[in-house]
Amino acid sequence: MQQDTKWGCTICGYIHVGSEAPACCPICGVTAELFEALPEAKEQTTKPAPKRWRCINCDFIHDGDAPPQSCLICGAGPEQFEAVEETKADAGGQSLQGSIVIIGGGIAGISAAEAARRQAPDATITLVNQEKDLPYYRLNLTRYLAGEIDSDQLAVHPEPWYKQHNIKLLLDTEATAIDTKAKTVKLKDGQTLAYDRLILTTGAHPSVPPVSGAHRKRVVSLRSCKDADEILQNITTDTRCVVVGGGLLGLETAAALAKRKVPVTVVEGYDWLLPRQLNHAAGKRLAKEVESLGITLICGAKIKELDGDEQVRSVVLESGQVLAADMVIIAAGVRSNSYLARMAKLDVNTGVIVDNQLRTSDSDIFAAGDLSEYQGVLYGAWAPAQLQGTVAGTNAAGGNMVFDGVPRSYSIKVIGSDLFSVGMINPGDASYQIFEENGKNYTFLVFRDSFLVGAILMGDSKAASNIKKLIEEKIPCAELLSKAKTAQDIIANI
Repeated sequence: MQQDTKWGCTICGYIHVGSEAPACCPICGVTAELFEALPEAKEQTTKPAPKRWRCINCDFIHDGDAPPQSCLICGAGPEQFEAVEETKADAGGQSLQGSIVIIGGGIAGISAAEAARRQAPDATITLVNQEKDLPYYRLNLTRYLAGEIDSDQLAVHPEPWYKQHNIKLLLDTEATAIDTKAKTVKLKDGQTLAYDRLILTTGAHPSVPPVSGAHRKRVVSLRSCKDADEILQNITTDTRCVVVGGGLLGLETAAALAKRKVPVTVVEGYDWLLPRQLNHAAGKRLAKEVESLGITLICGAKIKELDGDEQVRSVVLESGQVLAADMVIIAAGVRSNSYLARMAKLDVNTGVIVDNQLRTSDSDIFAAGDLSEYQGVLYGAWAPAQLQGTVAGTNAAGGNMVFDGVPRSYSIKVIGSDLFSVGMINPGDASYQIFEENGKNYTFLVFRDSFLVGAILMGDSKAASNIKKLIEEKIPCAELLSKAKTAQDIIANI
């Protein structure tokens, strides 16, 4: 039986249903040739309500029916969250029935466990965490240090969550060796874990400059809850602190101490702050904001020695300047924890080398987070680690996701500065087109071949989300550039 067609009168809009158009429109009287067949209506599908929300300030992902009242990482309100679609595995993916072992309880490890469980509901998942605390938001250590949150607010998930999701969590447990032939992981306590797929998310450790005196007491780093507690137990408003390193962690640490009225000095080797995230102009502008918090800044300086007895007493600069110090906090970058991978004979450069599915040189072993190196890049940032964990966990559990790399973006969450940085911020030649404005707010936009490739926003970062989208999705901006004369013209029309 032939299905009837809907015919629309092009003059008055009357709809006729039948195998052919009517000889005459009953409304306006036109003849059949002025009717046209209407396309068949497609079944409407209701788009599911958002279940994931991303903070546009720091990229924190919140799962729930609505955005949180405040971001767990940077404290931004619900208006700073945007709905994001669930990332799904390729339709051809499988669901692993075997055993998945994850080594490392940072955000990459937790994201891997979450994704693996979504992909493989029946797989056995074991998460090995060297620290005694429940896996926590490492980025929130400076907020904990500042007194903004309590230690019980650091955990990513409460303890019952792991049991509810059938994830075996081994705390205070160290993996000491991987046998790739037997497919087992040896633990320090003598246990052996068998795996079908292994995910390495062992993170990184602080990089300590090779200076004399670095072994003295009260020379510490901030990488764990234990480190934060040690700092808190040994500071008062009379404790003179020197932070070595003017990067993100160094500034956030210094700001946290200043909030507790602890006298603090930051020593940075470059001529300006955040040299990886800011250009010279933005770095100098940030310096004024940092100093307004009561922090002393010394840029372009090198450490010669950490002097003292058993305990550090001063920091000696190569210039000869001596800074009194009761505590020195090293914030000079990190190095990947690649020992296990090297001993297992995996391919390792600076980090463990992975492909776009986060597989290592062993097809049954994946790596994500600060440990992994993709196309020569170690991201060393929270948001890429979370994404990589999701990709590695999905693929280890039988899915088929691809990691294509992401532009590194940064935000400052402790010093109170509204600052955002992403992509290329120090272009090296004249092939880049630059828009810069240094007024009440600072705006720096970098284009190449009509594509936005980098940006710095200070004072007003409301356009951050749109800027990230333009860069990440490689959206052409030729029309935008043809109409723009200033940086603010571009911001207003993004």
